[in-house]
Amino acid sequence: MRRLLLLLLGLLVLQQGRCFEFVIDGEWEEETRAILTSEEQDDFEAIRGDDITVKSYKVESRITSRFAHTTVRSSVINTGSKAQSIGFNVQIPKRAFITNFTMNVNGIIFIGSVKEKTVARNLYAQARARGKAAGIVRANSQDMETFKTEVHVPPGSNIEFELHYQEMMHRKLNFYEHSLYLQPGRLVPQFQVDVYIFEPKGILMVDLPNYLGAQFTESIKITKTKDKAHIVFKPSLQQQRKCENCTGSAIDGVFTVRYDVNRDSNAGELQVSDGHFVQFFAPSNLSPLSKNIVFVIDVSGSMWGVKMKQTVEAMQAILDDLTIDDHFSIIDFNHNVRCWSEELVPGSSIQIEDAKRYIQNIKPNGGTNINEALMRAVQMLIKAANQGLIDPRSVSMIILVSDGDPTVGEIKLSTIQKNVKRVMREEFSLFSLGIGFDVDYDFLERIAMENRGIAQRIYANHDAAEQLRTFYSQVSSPLLRRITIQFPDDSVSDVTQNRFDKYFSGSELVVAGKVLPSNSNILTSYTTASASRMDITLETEADTTELDTELTKQEHSFHGFARQMWAYITIKQLISERSLAPTAAKKRKITQRIMALAVEHQFVTPLTALLVESEGGTERLLADSPKDPKHGCCSGIGGGGGSPNGIAPVRVVYQPPPWVQMTTTAPPSQVEKGPEEWTLPQQVTLVDNDPHFIVHLPRSNMDVCFNIDSKPGNILNLVSDSGTGLVVNGQLISAKKMHRNKLNTYFGTISIYYQPDGVSVTVSTESIIMTDGRNNHSFTWGSTAEITQDGMRISIRKNSHVSVIINDNIQVMVLLHRVWKKHPVSVDFLGIYMADNNQYSPLVHGLIGQFSREPDVRVFDVHEGVDPLKKQATMEVKGNTLQVTRGWQKDYRHDKKRGSNVYCWFIHNSGKGFIDGHYTDYIVPNLNSFLRML
Repeated sequence: MRRLLLLLLGLLVLQQGRCFEFVIDGEWEEETRAILTSEEQDDFEAIRGDDITVKSYKVESRITSRFAHTTVRSSVINTGSKAQSIGFNVQIPKRAFITNFTMNVNGIIFIGSVKEKTVARNLYAQARARGKAAGIVRANSQDMETFKTEVHVPPGSNIEFELHYQEMMHRKLNFYEHSLYLQPGRLVPQFQVDVYIFEPKGILMVDLPNYLGAQFTESIKITKTKDKAHIVFKPSLQQQRKCENCTGSAIDGVFTVRYDVNRDSNAGELQVSDGHFVQFFAPSNLSPLSKNIVFVIDVSGSMWGVKMKQTVEAMQAILDDLTIDDHFSIIDFNHNVRCWSEELVPGSSIQIEDAKRYIQNIKPNGGTNINEALMRAVQMLIKAANQGLIDPRSVSMIILVSDGDPTVGEIKLSTIQKNVKRVMREEFSLFSLGIGFDVDYDFLERIAMENRGIAQRIYANHDAAEQLRTFYSQVSSPLLRRITIQFPDDSVSDVTQNRFDKYFSGSELVVAGKVLPSNSNILTSYTTASASRMDITLETEADTTELDTELTKQEHSFHGFARQMWAYITIKQLISERSLAPTAAKKRKITQRIMALAVEHQFVTPLTALLVESEGGTERLLADSPKDPKHGCCSGIGGGGGSPNGIAPVRVVYQPPPWVQMTTTAPPSQVEKGPEEWTLPQQVTLVDNDPHFIVHLPRSNMDVCFNIDSKPGNILNLVSDSGTGLVVNGQLISAKKMHRNKLNTYFGTISIYYQPDGVSVTVSTESIIMTDGRNNHSFTWGSTAEITQDGMRISIRKNSHVSVIINDNIQVMVLLHRVWKKHPVSVDFLGIYMADNNQYSPLVHGLIGQFSREPDVRVFDVHEGVDPLKKQATMEVKGNTLQVTRGWQKDYRHDKKRGSNVYCWFIHNSGKGFIDGHYTDYIVPNLNSFLRML
């Protein structure tokens, strides 16, 4: 938690002129600690003052597409007999940007505007020279800020405070969390919290962990529809009391809303609004990549006691999470560096138990040699990679846990940072966990970001073990590597970071940018990534006008969310890049870019300030955020003197930050094209509808048709080739009810199993699942995708079809048929189309496979039938003489609604005489079962 102090120390003197006389205190308290101690927490009040009446305290958050705009309002009266100082204090998340603060004191209105810091300070200095002044925002680098305002007013004064801030919701452990810190410190007649959520794709769940206490359960109400939710917390005065006759407020804690959204595909969600786009990418149903982890644990003397005890407790649980596919080791360091194992070892139960005993026996003492410990960890990963001991597709990471600055060996932080950067490979990541406040957190953050990781502070006076476990759970399940999200040329500009080293389960990657003018109202993105044993390409589309139309209908949505989210992400990334800038010139360019964006979008950042002034400009208050005295990131703005008129925006072409995993950018033609489309030849053998088989016989230049009338649930073998190891099976489903005294059946699931690679693709009307014995990956019909694994390629066309190509010589296409969900009879079903030139072995069989060896067929005695449109004839095939009917079936590849006619000779009685044996001979027990010999 960090504190951000806005000290608006004012003295209102009621003289004849009734003017304000402000006195400023802009000095930073050097000994201030960012985390509130228990005494400070007990003493914290949102509204501070004696003999005051707080008429109202209202908080409203509008969350639209994971971006929140929060407003905190309070109305206060000085009911005392003397002039006094009244404070307005708000705790806000560190990741939030303040966007405005206004104050109405006895009708005099102060309105805020964000300016480049030099400009704001010049204006502020002018006011101070006239004896008019105000306070300064201060900040340090922890999880929470405290915004403090204090104004001195005479008795009877009415004051209204209003603070605005914005933040992006970050997804962790499968949900977004929005926290509001409520500590009014007194009873409030009109106390209310409203949280409005609008998510265009729909809200999956809303949950409110009750951190405020059971007594407020009935005061909280949730209203939820498909895409909207409204959470209101409105306790009465009696419900606010600590006890029945108490005058103190029981509201003291965090009001937290957790939610997640619907996702209809792994390709992500692309939204376009107000000329900007946001791409959300949070795939699931993918098998985790294996991990190679070196835990680097500080065991210096300062870790003695509770810190070490809780670290050991957390490590016990973390080690239990490792699997046999993971590799790990432990390095503990003080003035010396020790290794539990000199090499990475598999996460077997024997190794894990031994590692637990080792951790349990650690006795902290001595100094801190971070440099050597990290060097040893990197060398261990390099050795394992060079010796081929780890899977090339696995994820390698170092997790550093420390509570202090280096005191032994190399102690210069910048040198340690360079040393680690020099030896770290691109495929390695470093995650830094700083326990307490003696550690230089800014250093831990820099060294992590520069090496494709993140840093997190662990609070020693909280449940550190649980914090450590929670952090590990966020990075314990990597699903993808080398993720790139791209767009066609000339469709977007000013794109935020779009290449990511890793994606962890339960999190979310977000890319934003500006949409360029176009004749088309469709924007398309292409995401490429590497998963366990396979590479994927995903395509997402969005209508550029649809969301804006929908937002106009939403009363409580935040209409400018996309524009502000783009600016928010861009500024956050630029601030991180600035801290790693290699030269002063580069730093100046980044600084100018940050200031220009922050002023344009009204964000209070470390490089801008909030100037609060009365309507006539006669009274001015300044709020800025200079560096943290101990861990400052923003000393030396480097932007030059700046003029009172502000700095003109500078166009800066900046490279992706160093932590981005760079991959080869696809050429424009490939980006525009997206996943490759594979087409079947004109002549195919197919099964579609109820299920109608159409077998093409190229030598005879004819098509032969038959139906299979089997029971729902039965699995029919279509192709069984023990020579190539290929199996294609289909499972039947039924219509909802009988139609014309017949219960129709269809294929609801198609399975394609390739035994040599152990890979199976199971296509249903709901999903496409790919398994290889160890890994299980699931995709939906909701997006276009391309997956490659070993010799198998899978192409998914959104809500249309799936093509599977094996070793470039066998091709199968599964067609999706959607029907009206409320149709009284019909259900969704699948059709299957197979190329006639598929290269099977001589051992192939199955309802379709047997016809790869084309039988001799003779059709004669063609004559009129009962139906004048359907001629009848006699067919000789496989030694059988059959009565056949000329008719037609449908090929739905090019027109899924009406289909195209395929004229064929129809075999009655479920293909009897045309297929080998009886159709029941082709029923198999499982989707991956080979056909027994007929």
